[in-house]
Amino acid sequence: MNNQFKVFLCAVGLLLTTAVQADGFSLSSLDIDGQITNQQVFSGFGCEGNNISPKLNWKNPPEGTKSFAITMYDPDAPTGSGWWHWVIFDIPATTNSLVANAGSVKSALAPKSSIQSPTDFGTAGYGGPCPPKGAGSHQYIFTIHALKVKSLGLKSGATPALVGFYLGANTLSKASIVGYYGR
Repeated sequence: MNNQFKVFLCAVGLLLTTAVQADGFSLSSLDIDGQITNQQVFSGFGCEGNNISPKLNWKNPPEGTKSFAITMYDPDAPTGSGWWHWVIFDIPATTNSLVANAGSVKSALAPKSSIQSPTDFGTAGYGGPCPPKGAGSHQYIFTIHALKVKSLGLKSGATPALVGFYLGANTLSKASIVGYYGR
């Protein structure tokens, strides 16, 4: 087999692999339709929202998925490193949605085995958008990670950076949606 044909076969293989991963795994939310509502906005830091995490749905995870993790991140926060608003991991592979307010640790609405670690607000669970006044609209990226492990092996006090490191090492595929909010 000549080298050009081998390169061609490798390229086709890569395209098919990309198409399979991009073809199905998706995240959606009727609560986040482009814009974040007051329902999801943080209550504190000068914001007066209800701080209720949105209902999230996902479908078509890749074969071999053993658990999920969800993150919510604001890359526009004026910190130099963004702002982590929600980190929940060790969600069972049999789960395909989170109900609204699952991000409230007190509500106990998240799957029993899941862990919600501290956010950049300093507390565990969902912390909604609250950008500085006049800073314009920020993007809030909700990402679901399909993981190749049943558990990340981390405790509830793990920082977003540490969870992110383990997510990077164990993610099979991910999907995101973006909501915008400014004040």
